[in-house]
Formats: sequence, C-alpha cells, structure tokens
Amino acid sequence: MTPPSDSGSPFNRGIQHEAKHGAILSRAAKLFNTKGARSTTLSDVAEKLGLTKTSLYYYVKTKEDLIFQCYDASLKHAHKNLSRIEATTDHPLERVILFMQAHIDTILRALAGDDDYFAAPLEVASLKEKHRDALIPEYLDMFKRVRGYIRDGIEQKVIRECHSTSTTRALIGALDWSFYWLYEMPQTAAAQASEAVKDIVTHGLLAKPYQYVPGTAALPSEAGISARGFDREAQNRLKQEAFFKAGTRFFNMKGFNGTSLDEIAEYLQVSKGAFYYHFTNKESLLTQCYDFSLDQLEALSEEITAKNMGPAEKLDEACRRIFGIQNSDLGPLIRYNTITALPPPIRRRILARTDTANSFIHRFIEQGQQEGSMRAVNIDVTQNMLQGAINASMDIGSWRKLDDIDAAAIDYFDVFFFGLAKT
Repeated sequence: MTPPSDSGSPFNRGIQHEAKHGAILSRAAKLFNTKGARSTTLSDVAEKLGLTKTSLYYYVKTKEDLIFQCYDASLKHAHKNLSRIEATTDHPLERVILFMQAHIDTILRALAGDDDYFAAPLEVASLKEKHRDALIPEYLDMFKRVRGYIRDGIEQKVIRECHSTSTTRALIGALDWSFYWLYEMPQTAAAQASEAVKDIVTHGLLAKPYQYVPGTAALPSEAGISARGFDREAQNRLKQEAFFKAGTRFFNMKGFNGTSLDEIAEYLQVSKGAFYYHFTNKESLLTQCYDFSLDQLEALSEEITAKNMGPAEKLDEACRRIFGIQNSDLGPLIRYNTITALPPPIRRRILARTDTANSFIHRFIEQGQQEGSMRAVNIDVTQNMLQGAINASMDIGSWRKLDDIDAAAIDYFDVFFFGLAKT
C-alpha cells in the first residue's frame, strides 16, 4: 500500500522549517518597519518569537543576512502579486491599479493579523555589495513589469500619453511609506485607502471643467544665501549648510551606516576637526540634516501660501520647486530612509514636524475641492502618496535624463494631476 503523502503533516520537517523561517521574516519585517533595521537587534526578533538567539542563528547568521532575506522576501512577494495580476487581467490600466492596491492590501492584512509583514526595502544602500547586487536586479525587474503595463496601455490607447519611466517611478515611490501612514491612520480610514488609490491613479486630482495645465507658470529664480565679508556668523552658517548638503547627499546614497565622516570631510576638503567644530557626531549631523530640509520646506510653503494664485497652481508650483531642490545644487532634501537611525524621541519630533511642514498639500487640495478645481479625492491618502513620490524624486536622474529639471518635474507629477485613464 502506498503511504499517504506527508506534505501536510505537522511532522514534516521541511514544512516546519519553512513556517518558522516565514515567521522570523514576518516578525523581523514588522520590527524593521517600526524601529528600523539599524535599531533592531537579533535579540529583539528572538524575544518577540519566544526563541533563543541560538535557535535564531539556525535560520539567519547575522543581522545583515536577516535584513537581506526580509528585503528579498518583499520583492519576491511583489513579483508574486504581479504574476497573479497578469493571470487575472490583460487590461494594462487594471494591472497598474491592481499592483498599487495589492501593495496596500498586503499591509492592511498584516496590520489586521491576517497575513505576514513584509519589510519596506528602505536601507538597501547600507547593505553589503553582494546583497545589493542581488536585490537591485529584482527591483529593476519589478519596475520594468509595471512600466510595461503603462507602455502597453499607451499603445492600446487606454492610458494617457505620459513619460512612462517617470510615471512608474512616481507611482512606486508613492507607496514607499504606506506601511507607516496606514499604521498611523484610524482603522476605518485605512480601510478606504485601496479604493482611494484606485481613484487618484485612474482620474487624478483636477476636476474636468478646470483648464489649468501644470507647468504653464514659470518658476521664480532661486537665490542662494551669500555671506557678508567679515560676518563670522554668516560664514559659519554657510559652512554648516555645506555640511548639511554634503551629509544629506551621502545619507541619501549610502544610508546612515554606510556614510563615513571621513568621506564627508574629504568631499568638502576640510579636516575631520572642522566637522567636530560644528557637530558632536554623525547622529547630530543626520538630525540637523532633517531640520535643514524641513526649514526649506517650511519657508517654501509659507512663500507659496502667500501668493495670489489658485490652489491647483500653488500645489503645482510647490511640487515642481521641491523637485527642483531635490535634483539640483540647491539640495537635495533628506530622504526619510534614514529616519530610523535616529533615537525614538528625536524621530518622533522630526516626524511631527514633517507632518506640519507637509500640511500645505492637504490645505491646497482642500481649497481646490472647495472652489471646484479639484475632485473629491481622499485628501489624506493623496497627501501621503504625494509625500512618498516627492521623497522618491531625488534619484530620478538615475532613471532618465535630466536635461530640463522643470520639464522632468512636470512629467513626474503628471499622474497625480490627471490620472492614467484616457478619456
């Protein structure tokens, strides 16, 4: 007699190993998303699972290995979703929307306790080269699959003409921090996020009777801060700003762990002692880089709010000018992938200040809805999507040519103003 299959048996060691491994990655992903990969220890993961560190070492050898496995699991899950979507529908626009919704729904199921957590791959830059080299092709393949849907849709005339690379980057970037803002939202509001994402991606912000075309208004010329002759305070401020810009650039490219103070000093052609004259340590520099970026956002918000323009024009100018700062010598602004490197009290202060600094998005959309120039979109979800896209915009030069930064900004934010659906 043929023995029964043990594929579903609790005594099947392969299944037990896979289940335990999945539980470890899910728990680690949850901790990475809340505490940050840098701040999470293997002891934290073991404790949450009721394991000893010795038992954990049977599945992962180091924290670096655990981070890599979590990020790899996230990308494989995204590809699994894409394959399922491709088997479900041939319609290009539906594929794009279902991809966005699948990402939101995965997070909501995890928050409800119905599925595994997946780590947002925010600290890939700080991983070892062998791990980066393994993850980047997976990410590029995901990007190309989504971009392929958009290109197919344009060819089939079901998606508007748009810059497919910029649009794909903006949409994926809009999801980067959804694990954070969905957690922060009241449960009833979060439950509406999936449909809200579908609405904004399909139809965009602008109401149809409204004729404003983003990018038609010229941006004001930007002026830097010039130090006066022997004004020591102004000179010190300029030196600090040079550190802020260099530090921000390195933190954005290499993450907190991968950034070296020696590297920053060499880049600025100053001694390490000059660094310590202004900052006590690397954490102090990172904190002040966040504050410096927020100073610029707040000043920009105040300036645009005071202008005699409609809310759509204000939102358009704000997005384009922030994009310009991100991709020119005026910036970049800090990318929030490093926020978890800060101690919790400082992190909470920075995030609270960030919410205040970005409130102009909510305000402009609300005013646009009141005057009828913007559709009745879910403002909270739209704001969070735009913030994610803005945060991701600083590396757009890695994806396309930037011969004209403002033209690239118009391409990048086009999907949020007009949506993808061809009408």
